Amino acid sequence: MVSDTGLQIHAGWLNSVKRSECEHFDCRPEANDISLLVIHNISLPPGEFGGSHILDFFGGKLQPHLHPFFEQIYQIRVSAHLLIRRDGQIIQFVGFEQRAWHAGVSAFQGRTRCNDFSIGIELEGTDNSAYSEEQYAALVNVTNVIVKQYPLINLSRIVGHNDIAPGRKTDPGVSFDWARYRQQLRFSKTG
Repeated sequence: MVSDTGLQIHAGWLNSVKRSECEHFDCRPEANDISLLVIHNISLPPGEFGGSHILDFFGGKLQPHLHPFFEQIYQIRVSAHLLIRRDGQIIQFVGFEQRAWHAGVSAFQGRTRCNDFSIGIELEGTDNSAYSEEQYAALVNVTNVIVKQYPLINLSRIVGHNDIAPGRKTDPGVSFDWARYRQQLRFSKTG
């Protein structure tokens, strides 16, 4: 169990955050190999914030008739470990010790199938919309807790989806301030 400003991880789950458990996960091939943190963004419908559509999407309950874009994606089975809303609310979908389905076809340092060894965090946003102060604060807080619990994750092993799926993915996008985020993390910056 690890704590940081009130957040703790117990059996792969954060305390004091909303849970929206879903069925889009499975077992990791190596339980002790959580060694990568991947930052994503998501908005549903694209460019719109708020509402329950992201939770419905990860939960397999997205209604295709609610928006034309949903007709293209409602049957896709994906998830992330966490979502950080615009107001900084953290929602956990999958325990960290399970494999969420967030990275898709991906590779990091010559190793494929990044879902096997990574934690995925979605920020409610778009590539070109500034993320909120509350989101950065929540992301820094939760990252500090995660890297204490899973010490194989170091600064060089915190990446964007675009880094592990170049040409296929662009998130978290040009609007994400990597320098600001990394400067606030509380662990060795030499890793």
